Amino acid sequence: MTGQTTTHALDPITVEVIGAALSSIVEETGEALVRASYSTNIKERRDCSTALFDRHGQTLCQAEHIPIHLGSFLDFIPMLLKDHNPEDMRPGDVFVGNDAYRGGGTHLPDIVLAEPIFVEGELVAWTVNLAHHSDFVDRAHAHIYQEGLRIPPIRLYKAGELQKDVQELILLNCQVPRERLSDLRAQMAANRVGVMRFQELCARHGVDTVLASGEALLDYAERKMRAGIAALPDGSWRFEDVFDNLDFDEPIPFAVTVTVAGDEMTLDFEAPEQIRAPINMTRTALLATTYYIVKSVIDPTVLPNAGLARPLNVKAPEGSILNCKHPAAVNGRVQTCQRVADLILGALAQAVPERVSACTNSACSVAVFSGTRQSGPDAGTYWVYLETIGGGGGARPTADGLDGIHVHATNTSNLPVEALEGEYPLILERYELVDGSAGVGKHRGGMGLRRVYRATEDCMVHVDVSRNKSRSWGLQGGGEGGHGSYVTSPDCAPFERGYGTLRAGEWLEVITPGGGGYGTPEECSQAPLAAE
Repeated sequence: MTGQTTTHALDPITVEVIGAALSSIVEETGEALVRASYSTNIKERRDCSTALFDRHGQTLCQAEHIPIHLGSFLDFIPMLLKDHNPEDMRPGDVFVGNDAYRGGGTHLPDIVLAEPIFVEGELVAWTVNLAHHSDFVDRAHAHIYQEGLRIPPIRLYKAGELQKDVQELILLNCQVPRERLSDLRAQMAANRVGVMRFQELCARHGVDTVLASGEALLDYAERKMRAGIAALPDGSWRFEDVFDNLDFDEPIPFAVTVTVAGDEMTLDFEAPEQIRAPINMTRTALLATTYYIVKSVIDPTVLPNAGLARPLNVKAPEGSILNCKHPAAVNGRVQTCQRVADLILGALAQAVPERVSACTNSACSVAVFSGTRQSGPDAGTYWVYLETIGGGGGARPTADGLDGIHVHATNTSNLPVEALEGEYPLILERYELVDGSAGVGKHRGGMGLRRVYRATEDCMVHVDVSRNKSRSWGLQGGGEGGHGSYVTSPDCAPFERGYGTLRAGEWLEVITPGGGGYGTPEECSQAPLAAE
């Protein structure tokens, strides 16, 4: 029983119907995960993703959640299949993993659960989800062994039976095991939805038709990408930028050369060797970032499946920050992903400036708080709160940049103040757009955000901001966006590279970068906001 046997009999309407059904399945499994989860990072901030894969591990469809999570999906099933024979798999098997080198992941907090889907005893597809487990804090990041528990793809459930020893091993290495257990159960529930819905789809249309439609959808995505690339002018365009971060002293240079030849595109990256800091990217993280940003420029309507990657050739030096090798640390890889996305935009702006925005805030500003509860019914228990904070979007050729948003590889929500203060010993004293952070231009860039947190109990803090030395660039004469930064209360002990402690009553202010402007300020009919 193979998809190829019925490909000739497919009609476009059937393929479209099944494609819409696949999209519906991943969106429903995503909502199930969010609604069943326990931690604020998933139930409120929606830091999770869901996808369907064919039996061979090719992406059939990914929900519109977090683009970088595709990096943790891309190699998971292929790596799983290297160690586990499909003939030995049974309905109810569930595999768990997170490792950046043996598990196809991009950093350890992103734990993947994958469940094979069987129809009439045959493995036909996989339902896969990922949740960011905000747990591995107060750690060093010189190499991967310091960053948390590494899990290759292994069985968490075998034929529907929980492998309690595996679960206990995972929970023993977590700092907030109650949250981890509840969120893992939510991931299980989401996968059960995916299995059920895919089996229902096969019962309605027939297994051969569904599988053949999946192959046709991959081919369709490839054709659309090739057509979009072919519409670009042939040529090569190089763009350089720097990456600055609290983990190192001097900005790091990055560059990319984008070459279009007919209906294919090559992206050749230049980057220094990997470093003893958590900003290194695995190749899958680089691929996920590249696929997302190229798709957004070429044709945003291209289906999010493996077919869109076929016309793209991505190169980066092995052992570099953008294509690291074991045992490089990777926990903060999303900061680097953000810079890579804007790097590609800078190159493509030279070819199709009318399609490309100015530089976004290029960051995923992060504040992580943790400590032991000192009062209330949960006194003595450990807590962890992670927040990623939006910034300015880049100005567009026809409109201003959006204010205070997550960009590119991240797509999480800002946590509501009520949820933050209701669950953690923190008070949010200010939450506002930063005046003067937008790059000037005919269309101004988006403004960054300011959030001021006051601790009501002692806690440890890790803050990670970027563009604190560099600025987001403008296009066509547009100005640069404002810097990112952080400030602590005067009586607070000094932070070292973003790590420190807040005592009860002390505060932390985080300012995120603004986006670049588009067009010269003289073209603007209203007074723009100048960058500080």
